[in-house]
Formats: sequence, C-alpha cells, structure tokens
Amino acid sequence: MRRVVITGIGLVTPFGIGITPTWQGLIEGRSALAPISSFNASSLRTQIAGEVLDFAPNTFVKNRRILRLMTRCDQFAFAAASLALDDAGLASIRLDSDRTGLFLGSNKDVSNPHQFYTAAIESRSETGTVDPHQFIKSAFATVPPLFFVEGLPAASLFYISEEYGLKGVNGFFIGTADASAVAIGRAYRALRRGEADRCIAGGFDASVFWLDLIKLDALTVTTPRNDLGPEAYRPYDRDRSGCVIGEGAAFLILEELSSAVNRGAHIYAEITGFGSGYDAYSMVAPHPEGRGLSLAMDAALREAQIPPSAIDYIMAHGSGTVQGDASEVTAIKSVFSRSDRGKPSPHGLSTGKPSSHELPNGLPMGSSIKPATGHLVAAAGALNVAATALALHHQFLPPTLNLYNMDPECAMNWVPRQARAARVDAALSLARGLEGHNVALALRRIEA
Repeated sequence: MRRVVITGIGLVTPFGIGITPTWQGLIEGRSALAPISSFNASSLRTQIAGEVLDFAPNTFVKNRRILRLMTRCDQFAFAAASLALDDAGLASIRLDSDRTGLFLGSNKDVSNPHQFYTAAIESRSETGTVDPHQFIKSAFATVPPLFFVEGLPAASLFYISEEYGLKGVNGFFIGTADASAVAIGRAYRALRRGEADRCIAGGFDASVFWLDLIKLDALTVTTPRNDLGPEAYRPYDRDRSGCVIGEGAAFLILEELSSAVNRGAHIYAEITGFGSGYDAYSMVAPHPEGRGLSLAMDAALREAQIPPSAIDYIMAHGSGTVQGDASEVTAIKSVFSRSDRGKPSPHGLSTGKPSSHELPNGLPMGSSIKPATGHLVAAAGALNVAATALALHHQFLPPTLNLYNMDPECAMNWVPRQARAARVDAALSLARGLEGHNVALALRRIEA
C-alpha cells in the first residue's frame, strides 16, 4: 500500500491568512474571538465569533467574472487551496490534471439570500403569507439569473478545478466538522489505492452570517456567555455552555511519499489511518458513550496498524457543550482503556516511552484549538488535521484555552492554557458532526 504525506498547508482563519499567523496565534495562547463586527448581532444568543478580517479575495481570484459568482465561502476555499499549493511548491508547476484529485467539505447551502428575501417581502398577500404567483413575478425582477448557480454547494469544485485544470478523482461532502475530515480521509484513500498521485483536500465555511447563526442558536449549541468575551468558549471546563462560531478554510496537499521525496518536497507529517463511525442516536445530541467516535478511532488505529498505546497526542474536537465534551472524553477513555503502554505492540512496533514521557492512566495528551479560532463548522475537521500535522512537525502542542476548572467527567491529560513542547511521534485528529457522524485520522511524525 502506498504511503501518504502532507506537503502543503493553506489556512484562512480568524488569526489571518496563511500558516504563520494561525500557528503563532495558537502557540502563543491567544484568542481570535471578538464581538461580531460584520452585522448587528445584538438579537442573537451568541454575539461573539471568530471573523476573518481584512480578507481580500481578489488577491487570489484574478478572474473577475468568477469572483462575481463566488460566495464568501467559495472565496475562502479558493484562497486556502492557492495557499496550500504555494506552500507545497506546486503553485508554478503544471499539475498532472488526470492524476490530481480534489476533495472538499463544506456547510455551504445558499448564495447571498438578500435578493431572494426582497422578492418574498414584495410578494406578501393581505394575510401576510407569500403569494407564489406574485413571488414568481417579483423574483424575475429582483433575483439575478445566476442566483442558484452561486448557491450550488459544490461550486468550489468547479472554481478550483477550472483554475488548475484538474480532471481527476474528486468528491464533495456536506456537513459540519465531519465533512472536511471525511474529505481528507477520502483523499488519503484515493492516494493509497492509486486513484491519484496528488490530492488537494480540505474544508471551508463562512458561518459568521446571521442566517447560519440563527440556525445554530436554535440548536442551543452556542454559548450565551457574551459577558465572558473571548473566554466564553471553554471546552471540558465545569462552566462550559456551548461553542463560539468561527469562519475560514483549511486545505492540505497530500502526496504519495516517494513522489514527494523525489521532488524534494517539505513534508509535515504522514497520514496513516482514517476511520468513521455513526452514533445512530440523535440528529443533534451525541451518544452518551460516544460510540460513533469510539468506532472511528478504532478504525483509524486499525488502518494505521498501531495500538492506542502508540498515540502520544489527540487533537480533540471540543464542542464546548455539556453532552458533547463528556461523551467525547468517554469515547477516548473507552479506546485507551485497552491501552497498555510500554508493552510490545501486536503489530511489532515498540510502544515503550522514555520515563519523562509516561502518561497517567494510559491516556495521551490532548487539546482543542477551537477556543482560539472558534468552531469553524465544516472547516473545523480540516483545521484540526492541519494543526495536528504542525504539532508533529514542530513538536509543540497548542493549548486548550479557558480550561481553568476541569470537569471530572472530562478529566484527561489536557494541555491547558499554555502551549507545551513535547515529543510526539503519533497523533489522532478528531471531528464530530451534528448529525452523529464521527471521524478520526491517524498521523505520525516524519523524520527530516
């Protein structure tokens, strides 16, 4: 089976554009959350967010016709893909169109709705309801002909493929954090199976928008603690009350190992396993024991051919909800309770660690970066994978901000509030979806 490595990372986050501002922000223990500035959010449950400020899409999208069609979501995707290719040293190289794959995940479900609402308002009947006959007439006058094209969820597949001439294997996944994690997992599988030699994979979302935030407010997954400002998002803490939404995109360049080595590519980490599992419990509430997440971690470890005891670090999901965090930790403990650190692996790999590396209760170190960036919804899974690769590469673990008073139900070897240098050889990156879908990716450090 072919080995798959990460050779490029492209990030658009509330910390800024590119790898450096995001990684520095994470390692320095800063938060990019602030009061929402793009619209009046005073009627929302959560009035703070992680916004991408000073983003200039025309820096990346040179075709004005295409730029006019793009939503903010699509602009983030295009920028992150461009940044990832540049980071991989591929921006000026003609890609093999038939052997380059493209896999994306997003929560995009609509174009700019304002013209649509204008038509609806103008079509109200005497009873206040929308008159379909009048709406059709109003829509022809107020809704642009390309409104529905702009809103196509997978439009970014076209924009990126057209720009770089990609014709290879591809896929688009809709969801929350799980969507972009699945996109990366599917790209990894395509490379392993020989469907492609190189893949662009990642996720994007622009959910700091009143229509998206209304939906999340209604689900009560966001925190009402606006008084706490950037400290409102506090996963695994006794005082957690929900998440804070962020926006942006995270894209990776995945390559077959020998190809990357032959061209002298910079390698961040290797992806060794991919797994998913479904809670089959509730559309919005996680299974109390996190059974879908347990299945996902088991599957990723099985494909990576390592026992749980070989994992040094977990990039956790960290929803910040009472049920979400507790079930996540329950799932992690159920998998790692089968761990026996220091004993030979059934796959012949040593699982012994130096004494300074021994961890209590067989649990690895872990952290969630969401309190720093906000929950990037569909981009969150991909951002977790990118940050895990950077942690393996730099041997430095980003912290979980605002973790002051750990809930006993969420007790683990968390890295709280301050980043930590650590020897990390293997890691898991987790992502969970609102609908009960759970994803885990296994990564390992590559020697220089």
